[in-house]
Amino acid sequence: MRIKTSVLGSTLAATLLLAGGVQDRNSVAMAQAAAAANRQIGTVRAVTGNSLTLATDSGSQVSVTVAEGARIVQLAPGSTDLKSAQPIALSDIAVGDRVLVTGKTADDGSMEAMRVILMKSTDIAQKNAAEKADWQKRGSGGIVDSVSGNAITVSSGRRKIQVETTASTRFRRYGADSVKFEDAKPGTLDQIKPGDQLRVRGNKSEDGSTIQAEDVVSGSFKNLAGTLASVNSSEGTVTLKDLATKKNMTVAVTSNSDLRKLPPEMAARFAARAKAGDREGATAGPASGAQPRSAGGAEAGMGAGAARTAGGDLSQMLSRLPTESLSGLKVGDAVMIVASEPTPGSDKVTAVTMLSGVEPILAATPKGGAAMTLSPWNMGGGGAAEGGEGAGGPQ
Repeated sequence: MRIKTSVLGSTLAATLLLAGGVQDRNSVAMAQAAAAANRQIGTVRAVTGNSLTLATDSGSQVSVTVAEGARIVQLAPGSTDLKSAQPIALSDIAVGDRVLVTGKTADDGSMEAMRVILMKSTDIAQKNAAEKADWQKRGSGGIVDSVSGNAITVSSGRRKIQVETTASTRFRRYGADSVKFEDAKPGTLDQIKPGDQLRVRGNKSEDGSTIQAEDVVSGSFKNLAGTLASVNSSEGTVTLKDLATKKNMTVAVTSNSDLRKLPPEMAARFAARAKAGDREGATAGPASGAQPRSAGGAEAGMGAGAARTAGGDLSQMLSRLPTESLSGLKVGDAVMIVASEPTPGSDKVTAVTMLSGVEPILAATPKGGAAMTLSPWNMGGGGAAEGGEGAGGPQ
């Protein structure tokens, strides 16, 4: 999520890709550096003698022979200085480790490596776990209300959060069809617009209403909820009667769409909490001063209202729910969908996440009120952020 380059510098920048999404500091520049014919970055799939099979980040598979006398070093995840690298033996490299190899490329695409820079998968996992814990502790999220100067106002349920950015704040931006953290690109404050979903990590004020942003991840997505008017498995589409607009919308379901099903007993619990949250919100109001709370060990809401904590919990537990297939859905099923923004002039969107089995939750929504929404976020190693509609857990 940060930046660097030069002859030595470009090598260092490329090494940051080794740790995957969390440590990536300038994806575009580093990907260009790594694309050089004599340099490959990826994950070790096999080790045989002095040969490695490397699954590269570009999607190819490369056979690498480590030359006798090649320099082999280990770098800690997130490190930007090769001076801190420790010499290791070829035998220290294992399947699952991340490596940067530099050397000569043969006509058949194989490589003879003169240098191997290693990041151990166990070290990366520990780094990612620490990142996840920090997002849980110091993260917040919601829907962008406004952007004024360096400040972003975010709504999380009925509560407003003031996000204060600086020149050192790191921005990342999701594309229209993916919420995988590794797919997010370096972004800017100027890209953030009202209606975007946003997650932020930084130090919070005592009441949680202000946060000094260190990291901001944002994207433009639509939250839809309603009943299915048609299901076409062969074409990979459904027609949704949207509760908010009362209009039918065509939703494409692709191989990248994440379809999940909420078990009935779990749906009933969320519905009960949503009803309780609406009563609590009507009594306490947005100025209640309630503090963030957690449920089941996961940061699950901001401000008053179990409806908002339910929304956060739903997003955070998505990856643990049973998967669903398009052929398993039928007309009349109630679903909640996170979808890409439609292209100009089109009413067709693509499902990023679709959750079925939500009839009790939608029925619990007060008439005229906003339905509970899902977060699109799938932060991977980036970790979970707390917060109602705008922040979800990692998958």
